[in-house]
Amino acid sequence: MKITAPKFDDAEIQALKNVLDSGWVTQGPVTEQFEKSIAEIHCAKHALATTSCTAALHLSALALNLKPGDEVIVPAFTWITSANCAEYVGAKVVFADVDKETFNINIQALENAITDKTKAVVVVHLFGLAADMDAIKEITSKYNIAIIEDAACSIGTTYKGQPIGALGDLGCLSFHPRKIITTGEGGMVLTNNPNLAESVNSFRNHGATGLRPEEQDDPRPYSMPTFNNLGYNLRLSDIQAAVGMAQLHKFNSLLEERKNLASVYTSQLSNVDEIIHPTSDLGHVYQSYVIRIASESNALRNNIMDHLKEKGIQTRPGTHAVHRLGYYSNKYNLKPEMFPVSSLCEDTTITLPIFPGMQE
Repeated sequence: MKITAPKFDDAEIQALKNVLDSGWVTQGPVTEQFEKSIAEIHCAKHALATTSCTAALHLSALALNLKPGDEVIVPAFTWITSANCAEYVGAKVVFADVDKETFNINIQALENAITDKTKAVVVVHLFGLAADMDAIKEITSKYNIAIIEDAACSIGTTYKGQPIGALGDLGCLSFHPRKIITTGEGGMVLTNNPNLAESVNSFRNHGATGLRPEEQDDPRPYSMPTFNNLGYNLRLSDIQAAVGMAQLHKFNSLLEERKNLASVYTSQLSNVDEIIHPTSDLGHVYQSYVIRIASESNALRNNIMDHLKEKGIQTRPGTHAVHRLGYYSNKYNLKPEMFPVSSLCEDTTITLPIFPGMQE
């Protein structure tokens, strides 16, 4: 059994055909429609499609003008790009440990990591469960720290009934095939700040900053954009956005199916004392169903995963303890024991298969 699989049908094929027939396949009207639909789901004023969530995180760091000498706090248990986005712009990553019940950043560890150089925190809503945004916003507002929500796993996730993604300064989504909806590869930046939206739009489009002032109200055939930023080409194409729109038409049913499958797992595993199932929360979308084995070592977890492999069932650890990865451990001389909960979570978690069409 596969650990995950996207769900496609004739709707995606027809959407792709429509785009190909139109002759407009780069970023265009379908991408704009996709952006508006995602913005509506997440109650965001601005949504800007990108080539990946990694690109979205990078663009967010650029839009906040993070630079060498700045520090960015990142949970130590997450996918590596949550940290990489700070390194891309020369800022320093400062890790904070996580809560082993939610897998999200530990609030006390976050506050303990703050220095006078801290400019931002990457808040990861891991596996589809929202982090404690009230507590995080209370701390960040006290210290004037920006929030980047890494919502790669969390399209549709809610926090106290409110969609995540636009609760901080910027939010980043992923449309990788492991996510609830997919465009193959793709991402999105969400924000309610028009200045940040303008910066993201410029940086994703080669650094373009509009027409010359004297031509803005009266563009001519020979008018050319100005480029006042050093930008990148990180735009989503209409081909990918077409797949995204077809996926969005199934979004509610995909979300409901995933939550139902998660409830079956939780029911079936609830009587096994050695297994700790995910935190139950109405806003959890279960992009991944990650259990934790009640053990201080990885021996039992590894035996279980080996046994499942023998039965033809794919699994993987929840995610990385990023401070143990070579780049970060070498650059910052980090030891596994410095963030013990994150190390424990990598060593004792199992991601179980969950995908549309999976039978109980």
